Amino acid sequence: MLFNSWTFWVFFALVLPTYWLLPFRAQTRFLLAASYLFYGWWDWRFLPLIAFSTVMDFYLGNLVAAAPEGVPRQRYVYISVVVNLSLLGMFKYYNFFAHEVTGALNGLGLSVSLPLVELILPVGISFYTFQSMSYVFDIARGVTKPATNFWNFALYVSFFPHLVAGPIMRSGAKGQDELGRGLLKQLEVPRAWIEGSFAVGLYFILIGLFKKVVIGDNMASLVDTIFTEDASTLTGPECLAAVYAFAWQIYADFSGYSSIAQGVAKWMGIDLMHNFKAPYLAMSPSDFWRRWHISLSTWLRDYLYISLGGNRGSEVATYCNLMITMVLGGLWHGANWTFLLWGFFHGALLCLYRLFSWGQSISVTLAGRAWRVVLMFHFVCFGWLLFRAEDLSQVATFMRLILTDFQMTPVAMSMLVLIAFYTLPLSLFEIWVESRKDMGALTEAGWATRAAVYTYFLVMLIFFPAPTAHEFIYFQF
Repeated sequence: MLFNSWTFWVFFALVLPTYWLLPFRAQTRFLLAASYLFYGWWDWRFLPLIAFSTVMDFYLGNLVAAAPEGVPRQRYVYISVVVNLSLLGMFKYYNFFAHEVTGALNGLGLSVSLPLVELILPVGISFYTFQSMSYVFDIARGVTKPATNFWNFALYVSFFPHLVAGPIMRSGAKGQDELGRGLLKQLEVPRAWIEGSFAVGLYFILIGLFKKVVIGDNMASLVDTIFTEDASTLTGPECLAAVYAFAWQIYADFSGYSSIAQGVAKWMGIDLMHNFKAPYLAMSPSDFWRRWHISLSTWLRDYLYISLGGNRGSEVATYCNLMITMVLGGLWHGANWTFLLWGFFHGALLCLYRLFSWGQSISVTLAGRAWRVVLMFHFVCFGWLLFRAEDLSQVATFMRLILTDFQMTPVAMSMLVLIAFYTLPLSLFEIWVESRKDMGALTEAGWATRAAVYTYFLVMLIFFPAPTAHEFIYFQF
């Protein structure tokens, strides 16, 4: 079920009133059943996989919490890591590494052929696997306590609004304001309808649908046109326009999903964290990762970077930790050398900014902030070329054309005009929200401002939807 489909909204129209009519404990079981129906809509055969991870980590969490003094808790954590990552590796990475190892051995003159396995990648496996593991990690770290019962934990893992593309919620985030309220802790107490919840939820849903249907899917048509074209027919401006279009496609597509998930959850009395905070207004790599896919970047920071030593050791060790974290973050997205290179690029960017102290002393002038934002946006766009390209040869071809071919064609001009038409209003809106330091600033604005913005969203949704609907990009991760 896609958030931008009538099937989902019929499903939600049946779930929401039933949910609020039920008593607290029945709400949990009902939402769990609805979440499994939602997930099974893609392929019911993967339901046992999410159920297995849920049962395993629930009991491992209890074993960690119950371990007496002197008994090493970490062995239960290791079991969670090994089993979850083995499942993730089998479905997501096995064929890639088998192919690469076979190629390397054959190159050495060894006639070896590792078998390939025809497996369908379960939707959202990376998201719910990381969320389930974080529960065991947090119990071991003393950040949270075990779930009060199995059904609450099962719903925490499978809660349908954010199940297949995040945000990756924590069970109970103490002292980590950017992570919001822990999801498990919210599910363990009765929910109540709070005044203003409808308005906040409506805002998140409308802006999410606008981002996905109007910007994301329209940009996808431009991106696919160029990235699937024969490179010999392309010019530099056309390639550059395609990269810009993809930057907005992936942002609008992914942040749109996160916003709709927030709105749907809000209407059920549950808060999900902000996963994006105007990332293209970032002035440095560290600023970008505080704004982009926040649930993953904070997950990698807390459970990988800090565990490796963070910045507590020498400068060289810190740079190594940054590189390892970002390369593995790239690998999280998929089994392809382009994802690994994307992670390596962002790691190198973080190291360079840290090494030369770029961005640590931010100019207070408007011009000083503007050029840093523009520069960082173009660094990010180069990363998106690595992310979107089919292979490294396409990256090299696009970069060669961008740097050597400056022929402005009607196609390139049309693409740039369309990108501006669809994305400039959103950019101006995000600048306005940023100036107020409040992601929900619109819900607090006067009725005239809200009416104007909502009218714009609706007009664009009615008259300018993409001719072809596209699946959410992050479903493949």
